[in-house]
Amino acid sequence: MILLALSIAGLALALLFAGMVAANLRVLAPPQAGASGRPAISILIPARDEEANIGAALDGALAQTGVDVEVVVLDDGSTDATPRILAGRAAADHRIRILNGASLPEGWIGKTHACHQLGNAARQPLLLFVDADVRLSEDAALRLAGEMETQELDLVSGFPRQITGSMAERIVIPQIFTTLLGYLPLPMARARPDPSFGAGCGQLLMVRRAAYDAAGGHAAFAGRMHDGLNLPRNVRASGGRTDLTDATPIAACRMYETFPDIWEGFLKNATEGMATPRALPVWTLLLFGGHVMPWLTLASALVTGASVAALLSAASVIAVLGARAAMARRLDQPWLSVALHPVGVLIVLAIQWTALSRAWRGKRATWRGRSYGI
Repeated sequence: MILLALSIAGLALALLFAGMVAANLRVLAPPQAGASGRPAISILIPARDEEANIGAALDGALAQTGVDVEVVVLDDGSTDATPRILAGRAAADHRIRILNGASLPEGWIGKTHACHQLGNAARQPLLLFVDADVRLSEDAALRLAGEMETQELDLVSGFPRQITGSMAERIVIPQIFTTLLGYLPLPMARARPDPSFGAGCGQLLMVRRAAYDAAGGHAAFAGRMHDGLNLPRNVRASGGRTDLTDATPIAACRMYETFPDIWEGFLKNATEGMATPRALPVWTLLLFGGHVMPWLTLASALVTGASVAALLSAASVIAVLGARAAMARRLDQPWLSVALHPVGVLIVLAIQWTALSRAWRGKRATWRGRSYGI
């Protein structure tokens, strides 16, 4: 009876996930180039020790078509060749402005402070915040501006196509979309202005200057790291409209290259998402119960000959893998991430529980030479 009950629970959770993915993929679309005239855009790039990335980031920003751009880069205390590269590029193209980052004030997060300075320095009515490891297609800014105009938005954001090289990247990085498209009700988020439905991606985020200022900019969440959540929610709270778009056709990004980087990178902002005492038990129920438990109950049912439980568990596995396959095809994810999906879920949960445990013990995360509370 216990095995049957677990199989039924797993099927319910799997169908919830599959249904949400289907609904979200139906409404999630790439941005369309519908902007009138030539939008004026400030492309804002925070850079700290980005010698391997900053040249390509500038190439993409300067190649934008159909828009007038200024490109503002903040060198946030780099100790590598980033300042030298920036100086050379700025001397060759008048559209580039270089800012030297101020010392990090007490209570601020590094990237948040960098984006705050960039936002203050921007001169155009549209601000496009882009991480240094993001590669923009030549029509990216125009299409984001068009999406904002046609949909009457104050902020639009999207997840770039995630480039994955190593096995660890292919297994873990796509799990970002498991939580986003599997559990954020995008149709409801578009229909209701509630700040709690605000979501975005700090890698690629366009906001109107007026809405940015009305929401308090990055200063409104100085001590928080997750600008992809905090800025859209603050824009909504101040009366603006926000939305998510499918940015895979217009941008690409390789977040992390090694498993230690993935672990520490996810860990540093986990407690601003899943890893809270209230949220993590719920996320564990959803993710473990719907994505891992069906495999366990299927194996148990096959061993014990429990045919009904086996059928229910097999249906759960098929539902989840079918939804993951649809995501992989749509978002250009590696098929290995589908085949090893339960492993990726377990790694994500391990990171989240580690973050919560460290927070309870007062430990801090370290990233690029800076220490962060978690």
